[in-house]
Formats: sequence, C-alpha cells, structure tokens
Amino acid sequence: MLETLLIRSRAIPSEPPRRRGATSLEPDRDRFGVLKAVLAAVPWLQVGLGTLIVMLAALVPWGTGKVLGAMDQQIVAVDVNGEFVGDTRSNIERAASQWIGQSYFSTDLSEIKAGLEQRPWVESAAVRRVWPGRLVINIREKKPLAYWTDGRLVSRTGELFSPGNPEVAGNLPRLAGPDERVRDVIRMAQGMNDKLVSHGLLFAGLSLEKRGAWTLELGNGIQVVLGRDQVEQRFDRFIAVYETRLESRSDEVSRVDARYTNGVAVQWKSEVSASGPKS
Repeated sequence: MLETLLIRSRAIPSEPPRRRGATSLEPDRDRFGVLKAVLAAVPWLQVGLGTLIVMLAALVPWGTGKVLGAMDQQIVAVDVNGEFVGDTRSNIERAASQWIGQSYFSTDLSEIKAGLEQRPWVESAAVRRVWPGRLVINIREKKPLAYWTDGRLVSRTGELFSPGNPEVAGNLPRLAGPDERVRDVIRMAQGMNDKLVSHGLLFAGLSLEKRGAWTLELGNGIQVVLGRDQVEQRFDRFIAVYETRLESRSDEVSRVDARYTNGVAVQWKSEVSASGPKS
C-alpha cells in the first residue's frame, strides 16, 4: 500500500512555482526594441549630409577671413577725378590723404564718401577700391546758378551753400528772398530770363520781399517793381511798354513801376540826380 502511494506521487508533476502577488505570467519583452525601432527610422544619410553642410557653412566665414587677411594691403595712393571750379584737385587729395596707410579691405568707403560730401562745393562723391592699394574718387561739384542773400550761392538744384570763396563763381545773377522760398525765386527768375532774352534784354537779378513783393533788375541797371499781385501780367506789360516807348531811351531810365492797371510809371536818372543831395 505504501509502495503504491510512492509511485503515484512521482507520476504527478509538481505545480510550477508562482511569483508572489502575480496573477499571471507573460514572456519577457526585448528591452532595446524601442531604441532599435527609433534608430532604424532615422535617415542617417540625410543627417550626415546636413551635418556636413552646417560644418562647411561655419568654416566659410573663417576661411574667407583668413584669405582676406592674407591678401589685405595698405592704401598707398588716392586718385581724384572731376571738373573743379570752386574746389581743387589738390585740396581733395589732401583731404583724402588721411586714409593712406589704412587697411584696403577694412576701410569704410561710405565714411570717406560722407566726409567728402561735407565739403561746401561737393555735390556728390563716388569712392571705389582698385587692387592692390589704391582708392579712386570721382567728385561732382555743385553748379552755382546765382548769388543769394548775404553772399551765399544757390546751385542749379536749388541748394543754398556758403563756400569760403563764392567769388570764383564769376558773374552771376543775384537772387534774394526768404530761404524757404528759394525754389519759387528760381522758378520765377528762369521764366523771366527766357522772355527777356527773346526781347534782347539781360536778366541781372530778382528779389522777393517777405511780404511777397517782387522786384526785377535788368542787365542795363533798370529796376522793375512788380509788386505782389498779377506779377506775370505786369511783367508782360513792362515788356510791351519798354519795346514801344523806352528802348530808345533805356540809358536814361532808372526805375519802372509796373503796379498800375493801365500802364507803368517811369523814374528817370535825371530825376534821381536832381533829387539827390547838392554840395
């Protein structure tokens, strides 16, 4: 009986051990499966090319700086070109000589340009480099149109400027008026000059008072008072009267007042002399 029981106990397999607290068993997962999947999804060729491009891009400025540093020279000469009336080539060269000895690549050309354009006669300056160590400067001067109030000059573009040598502009008309009206004065003067030339008369000057009154001066010394209103009509009336009545006696006329409705008033030089002080 005992023998039978022993044999039977060997035939029945023992139950597998259970983990404490576990209700079921699952096979172990691959701990590196997720990492392998991520690595497999990365496009390594594109990443490599991108990294290479970034590295090359970072090296380009460094390499360029090294090349330019090796090629850099000092500025050894300055060439100045232009037609000069108010300024001189030697003065411009002397002003630009401060950049001789400076770095060819590092020198700021815009700074040179701005410095030269501060000169009274310079309208514009163009600066360029010429390898290996030369600057070429092209200067365009202001073209004076007339003398302005207080001895200043006005350019053809309507800019007022005060050079130290305005007399080099030569024999120019004289314009006067408020500074903010300079373009109005130029416009009026040009229109009158065109008409005077067509009638054989010379334009010498034009002034505009603060209250708006215009006075014209001819090349023969005659002053023409035009006032504030209907200035162009009064100017045309003066031209008509001058051609019919005054041209033959122009050397006797001192002043013409064209502010009248139907004619002009003439002041003769003899009247001026007679009204002057007597010794």
